[in-house]
Amino acid sequence: MNALFDLSGKTALVTGASRGLGFEMAKALCEAGATVYFNGRTQTTLETAIQNIPNAKASAFDITDSSAIAPILSDLGPLDILVNNAGGRDRRNVDEFDLGDVRKLLDSNLVAPFELSRQVARHMPVGGRIINVTSIAGDIARAGDAIYTASKAGLTGLTRALAAELGPRGINVNAIAPGFFATKANQSMVEDETIAAFLKMRTSLQRWGTPEEIAGACLFLASAASSYVTGQVLTVDGGLRAHF
Repeated sequence: MNALFDLSGKTALVTGASRGLGFEMAKALCEAGATVYFNGRTQTTLETAIQNIPNAKASAFDITDSSAIAPILSDLGPLDILVNNAGGRDRRNVDEFDLGDVRKLLDSNLVAPFELSRQVARHMPVGGRIINVTSIAGDIARAGDAIYTASKAGLTGLTRALAAELGPRGINVNAIAPGFFATKANQSMVEDETIAAFLKMRTSLQRWGTPEEIAGACLFLASAASSYVTGQVLTVDGGLRAHF
């Protein structure tokens, strides 16, 4: 492996890593030599997911439970890499939300990454990496998705703010903004021919992304290859935002 991408001796935590994009990013870090804690809510699900993956460990906890975070992170020890991937989505029109629903989504998509980043950064060594998984919805919007869009825009802003604050400590903070990925969670959309036609017209690569195609972006931002990159959002969308 190219030394720039070698993560041997590094320790990482990837939230929401039992499946989908989180799983692929965590797996890629393992394959680069890091010891990686795969996070999710259910220990047995995680243990099943990480079978046969070298350097993989299961760490089940709810990222929105702020009282649980500190003792869990203490058990894990200092982390070199944190990937804030876990989050939620609630597609409804704005008039259908009550404020409790709004706060719940903001808690999972913005408050939890803030608290995890803050606590991890306190013990993160020089050369540490924080990677927030936002979305192309952080910059562009569609009807019926207002709170998710707002939360991801907030996460983009948090990425830049943390980069400014943690840079003097030698910690790089960046984000990945995925576009349309054919995950199991999106299966009904993947099977929708109208969406396939939209992507063919609207993206440069004319297709859905496969979950494995997020891994390279994460590995780049987690490794020495991105040593002078901070405060940035790496868009991985097949050219959707570049394609007019």
